[in-house]
Amino acid sequence: MASQHRKPRSAGTRVTGIRTPGLATAALTSVALLSQTANAAPSDDGKPSLEEVEKKVDDLYRQAESATEKYNAAQEKTTKQRKLVDGLLDNVAQGAQKLNEAREKLGSYAAAQYRTGASAPDTAAFLLADTPQDYFDQNQLMSRLTERQKGAVDDYVTERSATVKQRQEATESLATLTDSQNDLRTAKATVQKKLGAARELLSQLTAQEKARLAAIEKQRQEEAADRAAELARRQAAEQAAARQESGGTSSGTVSSSTAPSGSTSTSTSTSQDSSYATKAEKALAFARAQIGKPYVWGATGPDSYDCSGLTQATWKAAGVTLPRTTYDQVNAGTTVSLADARPGDLVFFYDDLSHVGVYIGNGMMIHAPKPGAYVREESVFYDGESGIHSVVRPA
Repeated sequence: MASQHRKPRSAGTRVTGIRTPGLATAALTSVALLSQTANAAPSDDGKPSLEEVEKKVDDLYRQAESATEKYNAAQEKTTKQRKLVDGLLDNVAQGAQKLNEAREKLGSYAAAQYRTGASAPDTAAFLLADTPQDYFDQNQLMSRLTERQKGAVDDYVTERSATVKQRQEATESLATLTDSQNDLRTAKATVQKKLGAARELLSQLTAQEKARLAAIEKQRQEEAADRAAELARRQAAEQAAARQESGGTSSGTVSSSTAPSGSTSTSTSTSQDSSYATKAEKALAFARAQIGKPYVWGATGPDSYDCSGLTQATWKAAGVTLPRTTYDQVNAGTTVSLADARPGDLVFFYDDLSHVGVYIGNGMMIHAPKPGAYVREESVFYDGESGIHSVVRPA
């Protein structure tokens, strides 16, 4: 799946941002702290180094997020299966009622015939038997039934067959529901286990180690911001070139005054672009309003979100329905290259598609990052370029 969605990435030339003296001092401090960390030898007491702790915590968060998407999928499946089972059980109850009514009608016919002597006792046995179809082919009995009575027998046989089928479907669906509930419990336990292990590792850090870890994170964010700015410059240059090539129109497409006759495809493309931009504007307005809300695994709002819960709610605000999980959201649109990403596009991460954010332009996105963090704007390169799996345009 990863090979199908991963797009070739432009190498580009790294462009470093200009720092003020104050920022330069902060950067030097960060570098000094990072140098201490990088040169730190393993402790004599066998404790893992800070680098090992950082990598382990990041891995645990990644695994927890992957398990969260499995939990979301299992929860969605369980909800759908429960609705199906409820509907089937209702059908079984209605079928049983109809079956009882048909049985009562047959019983009244048999009792009436028996009282009047119109039929032999074996006719009553036929009418009240559990499998009346076994007697259906006996011409001597069928000849004694009126058309109305034959219709009652037909109704009984039909209802009995339908009820048996419905009960079988309900039984099978209940078994599937049980499997889905087991998957849900397993995924939930996995998430809690990974998060618990990460919290345990972090709780063992000293204040100095936590400060050094924060410096590492800050340095990583600055590098990611530089990469985002580089992407923004490339995109701006490509858009300017496209405008120049198309005759200087601001939208990057051929204007109506310069377009050759019969350029229906160009007009259609322009209309589609405008429609997408309008929807994306609504989606991004919603996403920005969620900034600062906590990441909670399995959450879909309005007070907290996980990553796919946020993207689903974001596009729902623009009238577009997305599936619940990253595994399904990645197939809910058109895959484009990172260089062609537009505000509103979904950016997916890692080969297991365990994370997603919504692109806002200039190499930045809004996402629900991880447990313990809050919805925020961040560079799409927050975990390096290799972490980016694909970009999808959902509408």
